[in-house]
This record gives sequence, C-alpha cells and structure tokens, in this order.
Amino acid sequence: MSKRYTITAALPYTNGPIHIGHLAGVYVPADIYARYLRLTGNDVAFICGSDEHGVPITIKAKKEGVSPQDIVDKYHAIIKKSFEDFGISLDNYSRTTAKIHHETASEFFTTLYNKGEFIEEVTEQLYDEEANQFLADRFVIGTCPKCGNEESYGDQCEKCGTSHNATDLINPKSAITGNVPTLKQTKHWFLPLDKHEAFLKEWILKGHKKDWKPNVYGQVKSWIDDGLRPRAVTRDLDWGIPVPLPDADGKVLYVWFDAPIGYISATKEWAEREGKDWEPYWKDEDTKLVHFIGKDNIVFHCIIFPAMLKAEGSYILPDNVPANEFLNLEGNKLSTSKNWAVWLPEYLEDFPNQQDVLRYALTANAPETKDNDFTWKDFQARNNNELVAIFGNFINRVVVLTNKYYNGKVPEPIEFSQIDEETLAAVKAYPAVISSSIERYRFREASQELMNLARLGNKYLADEEPWKVIKEDEARTQTIMFVTLQIASALATLSEPFLPFTSDKLIGILNFENNTWNEVSSKDFLLPAGHQIGQAELLFSKIEDETIQKQLDKLEASKKANEAANKTIEPQKEEITFDDFTKLDMRVGTILEAEKMPKAKKLLILKVDTGIDVRTIVSGIAESFTPEEVVGKKVTVLVNLAPRALRGVESQGMILMTETPEGKLVFVNPDDANVNNGLHIS
Repeated sequence: MSKRYTITAALPYTNGPIHIGHLAGVYVPADIYARYLRLTGNDVAFICGSDEHGVPITIKAKKEGVSPQDIVDKYHAIIKKSFEDFGISLDNYSRTTAKIHHETASEFFTTLYNKGEFIEEVTEQLYDEEANQFLADRFVIGTCPKCGNEESYGDQCEKCGTSHNATDLINPKSAITGNVPTLKQTKHWFLPLDKHEAFLKEWILKGHKKDWKPNVYGQVKSWIDDGLRPRAVTRDLDWGIPVPLPDADGKVLYVWFDAPIGYISATKEWAEREGKDWEPYWKDEDTKLVHFIGKDNIVFHCIIFPAMLKAEGSYILPDNVPANEFLNLEGNKLSTSKNWAVWLPEYLEDFPNQQDVLRYALTANAPETKDNDFTWKDFQARNNNELVAIFGNFINRVVVLTNKYYNGKVPEPIEFSQIDEETLAAVKAYPAVISSSIERYRFREASQELMNLARLGNKYLADEEPWKVIKEDEARTQTIMFVTLQIASALATLSEPFLPFTSDKLIGILNFENNTWNEVSSKDFLLPAGHQIGQAELLFSKIEDETIQKQLDKLEASKKANEAANKTIEPQKEEITFDDFTKLDMRVGTILEAEKMPKAKKLLILKVDTGIDVRTIVSGIAESFTPEEVVGKKVTVLVNLAPRALRGVESQGMILMTETPEGKLVFVNPDDANVNNGLHIS
C-alpha cells in the first residue's frame, strides 16, 4: 500500500563545496532511501537546500573580502550542480535566503511568540570590544566544558558533539581579533526546552523511539537525563532573518531555529512549482517524516526542532532520525580548513562518469554505527574486485553470450532443472531481503546483499558453464541463458537506489522498461523469451594504481601546503655578544663518504673533509637524502662543537641545515663550488 514520505537531508552550509564526509554521512543514504521508496510505489518529497545564514558564512566573507550574499550565491550554485551531477535525486533543492523561507521562518517565530512560547530575557553575552560586536556561536572559540577540547565553538563542540552556549566555554577567545571577550548585556528570546522535557521523555524515552539508532537514542537520552535548559533562538548579528518584532533591531533568528524550518519552506516551494498541496507532507499524521543528518546535528533534530514543532502545534514529528557517524580520510579527520578532504566537484572532474563507484565505496564502508575511514586503496579495491570483477563481469558475460548464441534475443527456456528453480526462487527473494535492510536504515548491509545477487549470477554461470554445454545440449543452454538474463534484469532494477547511473545503462543494454521493485519478486519472468537486447558495454572500468597515486599525491601536497601555511616562525633567541659569535668556528667542507646508521631511521654517518682534517659527523638527514645524494656536496660545518656519541659513533661537528617554506630540508652551503675546504665563514 502506498504511503506518503517527507525525507529531509541536512542543509549544507554554503561556505564551501560538498566533500565525501557529507556524502557518506547524509546525502548518499538519504538518496538510496528516497529512490527505494519511489521504486516501491510511495509518494515521496525528498527535500534539501542551502543553509545560508549563520556565523561561518560571515567569517568566510570577511576572509575573502566580499559580502555574505556573494559567498552563498557562489557555493549554492556549486553545491546544487554537484548534487545534480552526482545523481542525488532531490525533489527540491532550495535556499534559506529565498523569500519564501524568510516568510515561513518569520511566520513560525511569530506564531510561537503570540502563543507565549518564548522567554524574553536580558542576559550577559560575550563581547569583543575591539571588533565592537557580540560574539555569537563561531565568532568565539574556547575549551569545551564537557570534553576539554580547546577548539570548541561557542554553540557546539565538534569533538564530543555537545551543544552549549558561548558563555559556557572555558577560556573563551574572539575568533575575530583573538582578544579575551568581556560580558555585555543584551536582550534575546529563548525557547524553554525545560518546558517540553516531559513531552520529550514521553515521546522519545517512553515512546517507540527505541528503534532509533543506538547512537541517536543514546545521545538524546543523555541530553534529557542531564536536564534541559532554555535555548536562545535569536542572535546579535547583521546577517540572517531579522527577528520580526518591533524592539529587535540588529537581531536575527538563530541559524538553528531558522535552518530546520528550511525543510518546510523548501517543501512549500516544491509544492507550488508542482501544483501540489504542501500541508499533507508536514501536517498529515499518515505521513512519515525522516531526517537524514550527521551525528553533530542530533540534538537539533531530535530535541530542539521537535520542541519547536510541538510548540507550534499543527506539525507532525519525525518518525526517525538515522544519523551517521563521521567519515575520516586516510586515517585523519576530514577538515575543510586544512583542505584534508575529497571534494565532490574535483572527484567528478577526476573520475568522469564514475559517480556510482564513489556511491558504492561510500555505502559499502558507511559510518553507520561508528566512525569509518575512507582510503583511496579501498576505493580502488571496491571498484576492481567487486564492481568490475563481480557485477560488471557477470553482466558482460551474459550479454556477450546472448548476442553470440542467439543474436541478442532472449532464448526460450526448455525445461527448468532443480538448480534453475532454486536460482529463480532466490532472485525473487532478494527484493524482500534488500528491503528489510533499507527499511532499517542499514544501507551498507543492503549494498552487500545487492552484490550477493551478482555473486549468485556468477556462481550460476560458473557452475552451469553454457560455453561448454552448448557443444552438447543446445536446449539446456537456452534454459541456462534464460535464467542468467532474469538475474541480469533483476540487478538492473534492484541496483537503482545504489547505482542509479549503472542501472540506467543496464536497462538500456537489456532494452526494457524498468520493473518496479515489487515486480522483481512477483513477476514470473522479468525478460520474456524473444525479447531483443542490445550489445555489451562495460559497466565499470578497472582503476589503475597510477590513478590512485595521483589522488594520494594530491592529499600529500595539500598536507604539506597546510603545514607550511601554519608553520610558526620560531621567536628570536636571547641576545648574544659579538664575542659569543666569534667563538663559533664554521668552515667549508666536502662530504667524502656517507652511509646509513644501522637500525636508525634518521641518521647518516658522514666523512667530511673540513680542510683542517677529515672527521666523522653524524647528521639527522637520512629521511631527506640518500647517502649517494650527499657525497661530493659542499657544506657548512661547525667544527668546534664538542664531540658527542650517537649510537656508539662519535660525532665531531655539525652540518648546518635549514628548511624551505614547504618543509624540505636543505643544506646551508657556499654558492661557489670553487671555494676551498677549510675556509672560515664569517
């Protein structure tokens, strides 16, 4: 029976492009779910949009010397195009600077205000005297009062996920000037979450929400158990939706009050464009509302937004909030500020027409219950060993053999053996198996069940060997190939939520109109005898080591550039006198021999001609230079440094080295190669 669903995907901040962490955490699982629901005949509104207010936007604008509107216009266009190119099947992608959103958010605030749902309070807020402004949210950084993270923002700690007020921070500093802020009085409006605590306990803890993911339920329970407190819904900022009250000049709606209302305004915008009524998608109890988010947004979607909806009184509440954990990259936390990320626009450029490879790799390794790590080697293995070797290989063999034996026509089956019957029955069972995983938000598990269907096809082909059987029994071969074509057509349909571009291509090769999800299990046969299919095309291509190395090199270059940009210049050491300096005896020398110190990663043992003698010097340069590279080099040597034993070898001096801005170790050496050894440097 058809059901109505409103599916929301977290609104991305328009202060940068989308990266793989966003995709794995929110957008790929949400898209799989929406596509699956459409295939099963449901009425779906899949909604998202750009979150264009809040402090990160203004910080980005200040850094780039442009207006906040310039920033959001730029990144809204980039994000929207990336989603379209990547196949995220949104019914509407809106933006919070849109007129319809400003109107909807203002109306929502006014309704709650008129119902007496806010507390108006004058409180002390952090203030930067030099910048002459209040420090809302990410304009202030300090130590998290819960986990001790020294880089927590004023509204939330990204390390432990705790949401708090800026005044809760220990040792707060202004993100604008670096100054220690003062406290200054200001008036704001608060949503009294404590007033809704009993409702939230009943709805979540005593209700049916134990089917929520353990990470979601646990975090929400912890919040409620700690006791809820009023939360400000306004801010002292000049960028955002003005508070719709006469005595609120210079104040805007808090971004986490305004942003979730963006789901509602985006639905209104979509419904108006499509000639639909938006209200059933948000106000009909028969509608199922599902929020796809990352774990850092749990409190806003499970406590604050439901409290807002309940206070307003006419909206449905979320049925589920399947939040994912975080995705790391090559062993390190994804970081936009450090450019440690795989950006979607760059991926689409570097891997044209390979959207499904990334979709599959992210789904097969989804951070559903714990933080997971994306590596380029795993990405390559998922493509080569699974998509190419299992899925693509099966389809290619079936299509090639059908064209070779029957000129591309589905053969008439003659008689089904027991293995044929069992295989066809197994195929019919897969929709229910995959559905069970998807409906429990286990998309990783569902993707592997899809791959198991391809494995079933490969095993059936390998066991039945039609290329051998055709020499002896043409009738049996017809039946074998008929069965393999049913598996192929089932894959075409069931892969659509996970691999939409592959599904489209496979449907084209098989030359049929796609079946619905339920038809895969209910139809006797998906491809009838006599149906004409097309020619074979490769669904996936092998990804070579060189391609992966380029991506690893790009990350390494990004890492080094970031280290260089953030490298602090060491402060000047205490003053010395001229007499102190004259005690240093530095001379030109030549390295005559070099070898690695046994069992030492960083040390080279050098024989150096200093002009006054040939001496042994142990130098920590083995990670930057091979012994062969340094032999014959002119170097600067501090010859009167007291000898020192290093791993049993006496070092009789020091080679002078420095680092380039990129962090590369280089010799401090005389430019003229003709300078004689032993010459004093002064």
